[in-house]
Amino acid sequence: MTLQQLRYAIIVAETGKITEAANKLYISQPSLTNSIHELEKEMNIVIFNRTNKGITVSKEGEIFLAYARQILEQVAILEDKFKRNDGGKKQFCVSTQHYSLAVNAFVDLIKEYGQNEYDFSLRETQTYEIIEDVAHMRSEIGILFLNDFNETVINKILKSYELVFHKMFVAKPHVFISRNHPLAEKAIITNTELEIYPYLSFEQGEHNSFYFSEEIFSVSERKKNIRVRDRATLFNLLIGLNGYTVCSGIIDKNLNGKDIIAIPLADENNMRIGYITHKKCMLSRLGISYLDSLKKYLQLNNTKTN
Repeated sequence: MTLQQLRYAIIVAETGKITEAANKLYISQPSLTNSIHELEKEMNIVIFNRTNKGITVSKEGEIFLAYARQILEQVAILEDKFKRNDGGKKQFCVSTQHYSLAVNAFVDLIKEYGQNEYDFSLRETQTYEIIEDVAHMRSEIGILFLNDFNETVINKILKSYELVFHKMFVAKPHVFISRNHPLAEKAIITNTELEIYPYLSFEQGEHNSFYFSEEIFSVSERKKNIRVRDRATLFNLLIGLNGYTVCSGIIDKNLNGKDIIAIPLADENNMRIGYITHKKCMLSRLGISYLDSLKKYLQLNNTKTN
């Protein structure tokens, strides 16, 4: 197995076509095909499924390519240090619940490492997909929260996937509402006061259980429920319907607008916001830089709330 073969496999996966990958690599299609076959034979796996419609990455191939990217990332670090070049095209992916600080840290990462070539992904997605992304090494880092209600269930799943949760920040639950909401002048809000207003939450797809919710589960019954898929829709409905959602209190006016405010919610347990990683993987320099930025925004938010 050679580094060149690993690079070939990653380019084929990115393009989804042998011909396009060969053109991109400036080699002949038969040479590329033979190189991939030799790699699969040596490693005793099938990296790509071949059909008359093209190729797709197999489940086993996804894991193999995740390790390959890590190896090439380490090579890039060596080249940066000793050959004094840019280490080639930089790749990084993070999966996260809908936190503005995750976006801010992602922006910082691109500003630091995105001068030449890069291929970065930010997946704001459902909780179970975050876990699966990191488990199958599609993402290096996943950002989510634990609390007394969901911790047992989530930790059991993390353990089964060989994932580790790293706590970064303890947040007091807040209500996100419009600046013009009837409760906007309150210093603290109770669940009883919220009963008459629509409750907005992020849909969790097949795993739409309270344990996978991005919002704090409450024993109080919520009579009006609206589920959405993206942040912009949720905030528009907060404003248009005098709705509310319950989250960490971390809010960014540049991303979320000045019309949304956060007010502490009474009688709910704290959220432990953190990130998950795979036990078998080392953080790349990009992952370390991303987490450094994330911690910076968490500290800034903690300073403001205190």
